[in-house]
Parts: sequence; structure tokens; C-alpha cells
Amino acid sequence: MKLRLIALLAGIVLCCAAQANAPAGERIVDTRTGQTLTQPELLARLRQADFLLLGEIHDSPLHHRLRAELIAALGAQNVAAEHLDRGRRLGAGPVERLQADLEAAGFDTKAWQWPVHEPLFGGLARAGINVIGANLSREQARNVVRNGIAALPSDLAAALAAGPLSDAATRALDADLLDSHCGQLPASRVPGMRLAQRARDGAMATELTHLAERPAVLVAGNGHVRGDYGVPQLLSRLRPDARIVSVAFEETGDRPNTSGTPRPYSYIWYTAPTPRTDPCAGFGSKP
Repeated sequence: MKLRLIALLAGIVLCCAAQANAPAGERIVDTRTGQTLTQPELLARLRQADFLLLGEIHDSPLHHRLRAELIAALGAQNVAAEHLDRGRRLGAGPVERLQADLEAAGFDTKAWQWPVHEPLFGGLARAGINVIGANLSREQARNVVRNGIAALPSDLAAALAAGPLSDAATRALDADLLDSHCGQLPASRVPGMRLAQRARDGAMATELTHLAERPAVLVAGNGHVRGDYGVPQLLSRLRPDARIVSVAFEETGDRPNTSGTPRPYSYIWYTAPTPRTDPCAGFGSKP
């Protein structure tokens, strides 16, 4: 209990200190009102959630550090993660053993470009927070792509049947799948990839409902925490009375919202961009 209290106080200090020294251009926006929030104001709102979904740009170490600090400040004991499969778990162990413990829990260091995620998992380990696997395994996802709905585990099939996508959400998901594949995804493969994405979201949604503490926290990519086609859309069907909050972590300089409709998140936390090469450079120009 003493260690938990120390971790909680340390998280609060880190969160508030980060706000006092926030880099120029970093800001947190309420998507419904356009209001800019301080980190303590956001933290107070997040405490009221039943389910809290924290997004990421996968190759941004800054996003991973900020989320670890935020989760520690919330005093969480467990966090569900896209980065581990359902049924796997990473206990809070020594940071010196972190990579080995992650690999033993099924974390794919190559696919996740380790050590990019070290600020997240290292921060959680130092705060004594357990990581609960929430994703569909890669082999299960491939099976869904190949064999369709018949390959879905029964709980995921039920979750997806209870929360079908609107036409607009389906178009948005398909567009994002195409964009994430650098415009090179054949049209014939889109339905299978869409179903696999939905199955992953269903897995994360159902795993969140198994966590007893509130808010139940998920860390995943920004696409998974979208309210129109991501985990929140399915959670709202599984737990219709729950307070579901999503926070996207994006970078200044990202494409502006010109649609006239609110972005599909509760809040967006804008940060400085991470230097990177164009991931689609080898595929030629995007359409």
C-alpha cells in the first residue's frame, strides 16, 4: 500500500510538472466545445469515466511517456493493452528485466519497433501497474481475414453482431485501412481487413469489460479508440450506461479537421511531431 501511494503521488507530481513546463504548441482540446484544457483539468475529467481509452501514434515515444504519467496519476492498478494478446499478462517487475518480461508475455519487439514503447511500459513498471493483454492474436486475425465471420471466437461474433457499423463509419474505416497501407490495399482485401480490425476492437472491448476497477484503462492506437468505428462504438453496446472517454494523441502539423463535424474522440492531446521518414516512400506516391 505504501508503494502504491508513493507511485500515485509521483504520478500526480509528474503530470502537473509536465503541465507547468509544457512545450510550446502542446495542448489538450475538448472536441465537443473546442476548449483547451490543462493536464490537471483533463485528469479530473478522466477520473469520472468508467472506461478510458488512450490512443497513440505508435512510433511516438513522447506519446508513450505522457500516457504512462497520466495512468500513474490516475492511480490505476491494471491497464489493458493492444500490444499483448488476450490471455497474456505483464506483471509489475524490475525495469532492468522489462524487455525480457515483455517478450515472455508475447510482446513482439520487432513489430513494435522496440525500444519505442519503453517509455510506456517502463513507466508503468516503475509505477507498479500490471499490463493485461487485450488484442486478438496475429494468427487469429489472419484466420479472420482468410475465413471471414466463421473464424471469429463466439464472444467476438456476439459483440460485433450487437454493434454493426453505420455506412458512414464503414467508409471511414475503409479509408483509414487504405491509408495505413499506403493506398496499396487491393479492393478485394478490404472486407477481410475490415473484419479483422473489428475483431481486434471487439477483443479489446470485451477485455475491458472484465476489468473491475474504474476507470478501466486501455492503451491502443488512435484508430482503435475512435468513437465512430473503434472500441468505444462496441463498448457503448456492451455497456450502454457506461461513461466512455477516449483521448487521441496526435501531433501538431497533422491534417486539420475541415469536415465541420467533431473529431471521433472525447479529447485530443496535441504534441510536437516525432522525426520520421515517410513510411510509404517505398510504395510510391499515395493516391
